[in-house]
Amino acid sequence: MADRRYRVLAIATHPVQYMAPIFRRMSTNPALDLHVAYGTLRGAEAGHDPEFGAEVQWDVPLLDGYSWSQADNRGSGGGSFFGLFHPGLWRLISGGKFDAVLCFTGYRNATFWIAWMAAKFSKTAFLFGTDTTTLAPRDGLAWKSTLKRILWPRLFRLADQVIVPSSGSRDLILFLGLPAERVTLTPYSVDNEWWMQKSAQVDRTAVRESWGATSDTAVILLCAKLQDWKRPLDLLHAFAKAELSNALVVFAGEGPLRASLEQEAAKLGVASRVRFLGFVNQSQLPAVYTSSDLMVLPSEYEPFAVVVNEAMCCGCAVAASDHVGAARDLVAPVAPEFVYPCGDTEALAVILKRAVMDRAHLQTVARAAFAHIQTWSPERNIAATIEAIRIAVERVGRHPAATLADPSTTHATPTVTPKLRE
Repeated sequence: MADRRYRVLAIATHPVQYMAPIFRRMSTNPALDLHVAYGTLRGAEAGHDPEFGAEVQWDVPLLDGYSWSQADNRGSGGGSFFGLFHPGLWRLISGGKFDAVLCFTGYRNATFWIAWMAAKFSKTAFLFGTDTTTLAPRDGLAWKSTLKRILWPRLFRLADQVIVPSSGSRDLILFLGLPAERVTLTPYSVDNEWWMQKSAQVDRTAVRESWGATSDTAVILLCAKLQDWKRPLDLLHAFAKAELSNALVVFAGEGPLRASLEQEAAKLGVASRVRFLGFVNQSQLPAVYTSSDLMVLPSEYEPFAVVVNEAMCCGCAVAASDHVGAARDLVAPVAPEFVYPCGDTEALAVILKRAVMDRAHLQTVARAAFAHIQTWSPERNIAATIEAIRIAVERVGRHPAATLADPSTTHATPTVTPKLRE
């Protein structure tokens, strides 16, 4: 645990339902004086999400309980290099007397490089990382893997400390040649307490009845955007192969594959045992997880997948492909037999059949998952983040502004006027 108070600026593209609770907890930690700068307020404000194919505004508070501001974006707001272009961050960082900057924007935009240069100019520790576990890109283009192999070792050496959310990400950074002492694992976590409390309030019987499931019905869940790389069709095909008459498949999510999935379910003769919930907002998800028996994530590209955290907090067992980052840290320690080769629908069908046929074992796995997820917590994430900050600050030779024992320490006003300060 740090013995000093660090003044920290976190930079994020937009408010995220997973990170907001972490920021709230960080803001109450005596070792941190935190301010968050957002590039946009997408998610906290209603807007069209092209991947969901729907208007999305998360129905949980994303901006409460911590100091934040919205930086002035001079860019297009799109996915290009100049989509995120916040020149005002230079003045905020160079004049804000921060000890460290945590950058969560990724490196493929101008904002990242403005923040990095400002941090170097002001001798502020700069921390960033990646959540990916592989050099292979989502689109499968081989030249990108080659380019990353050449450039990423240089890129990550720009960090005063690399922060990664999973053991797979850590191994990737070590593979790129960075020494272990420059990499800190900050576990990708959700607000475990919130999910567990909400799960305890769910009327599981009523929710299952609304899906047409009885107490004897096994409910198999996929909770994801219905995109190609999530491979939802794999689950549908495996379900048909397993020939499970006493089970339902529930798709919680929206996306461009919705119509194809409905057509394929009819073609496979399982449409009567498939439910499509569409987009499910955050406050409704605990009921979905709690009322399901097994969640399956067949993705071919999934750096981590915090839906696994969420499901486990709600007492739902999880099966995942070996391309899912959370499979290594969360699924395998509980039930290694529930991790299968991505795209192998025969192997997935075997998992589904065994899970449905042996409900007692499935419940044992669910209980073990609930116990395991409590070791992968926000408290562990924040403790690791503080340690990473300490290492980075020492590396740049910056002396923190105040000790924890200094009662006169106050939050300095940032040069960008915050929308909220608590």
